[in-house]
Amino acid sequence: MTINLDRPEGLEADVLADDFRRPVVLTGDGALKTPYRPRIVGVGTATSAAVYSQQEVLDAFRITDPKIRSVFANSAIDRRHLTLPEPDADGVRAPEPQGDLLDKHKAMATEMGAEALRACLKRAGAELSDLRHLCCVSSTGFLTPGLSALMIRELGIDRHCSRSDIVGMGCNAGLNALNVVAGWSAAHPGELAVVLCTEACSAAYAMDSSMRTAVVNSLFGDGAGAIALRSGPGDEASGAAEGPTLLKFASCIIPDAIGAMRYDWDRELDRFSFYLDPQIPYVVGAHAEIVVDRLLQDTGLRRSDIRHWLVHSGGKKVIDAVVVNLGLTRHDLRHTVGVLRDYGNVSSGSFLFSYERLLDEQVTRPGDYGVLMTMGPGSTLETALVQW
Repeated sequence: MTINLDRPEGLEADVLADDFRRPVVLTGDGALKTPYRPRIVGVGTATSAAVYSQQEVLDAFRITDPKIRSVFANSAIDRRHLTLPEPDADGVRAPEPQGDLLDKHKAMATEMGAEALRACLKRAGAELSDLRHLCCVSSTGFLTPGLSALMIRELGIDRHCSRSDIVGMGCNAGLNALNVVAGWSAAHPGELAVVLCTEACSAAYAMDSSMRTAVVNSLFGDGAGAIALRSGPGDEASGAAEGPTLLKFASCIIPDAIGAMRYDWDRELDRFSFYLDPQIPYVVGAHAEIVVDRLLQDTGLRRSDIRHWLVHSGGKKVIDAVVVNLGLTRHDLRHTVGVLRDYGNVSSGSFLFSYERLLDEQVTRPGDYGVLMTMGPGSTLETALVQW
């Protein structure tokens, strides 16, 4: 199946050429109105070094409350990568001051980000010297200058590389960034752009006995994911272009649930901390169908035409709600489920871990359609339509 196109206004005949005659979305919200279609040409992931099972996290925090222990036990998470404070002589892990946590975020986000970026470029068959735009995403700490400047300095990237930073958008931010950078890629054919999502969730942990803290501490893990884009004539034939073409994006914000997911100042703890409303899985699930239908509007595609679903590993209840509301199977979301099991929720980079697993399966075929979906504070759902 292909998607019909019309000639956009203002394009000369020589611009149309052969490349423009390939299928591309030019109508509907979020469509990429350009003859050059960004293609995903690489992906890479990284984590922090230490791995903890859920039981080991409970032991580290000395949690005995049966209600809190049940939250950990029923999370569908086996293990996560975390960087916890070292225990003192009595085995107690003292809460870290906010300043120390900001330092932890800076160090961890840079280290994991560098590893993920290198892995992504290797898969794309590219070098650091090929990079022309770097967009860094993080919501687990705040830095000025942003991570993009730090990465350019740490890795010796060309000082003329353009950059952007997306901060504070939460778990949905990876697709927000991909949308923006897809536009940059389309406007700069032949040039390499990378979106780097690097989340040091250990730098956002609180240590107390509240249920608010328990929900967060049972869920998040450290991780980084990078995804490379390039557009231009003949890119589909490139040996490095193993990934799909980005066709369209669609968003849905739920203003009535703007406070349901947030990272704000906790006056009792005198530091920043996450908050997740217990009802958020059901709120997200109820809007999943709305945003996917909007994504597929004017494309001639039905949900049954989508072969690959890559959804943010937001938590067991979130995944279950998406499965029910979109009429999907557990097999459809096997990568999402597997990433949650093995890494927990790594925030904005979670969907990139799932995408990497899909590529490693080597089951995609030319012509296959896929949907990427993330959700986060706002409350917001972000989606993208891709085709191999």
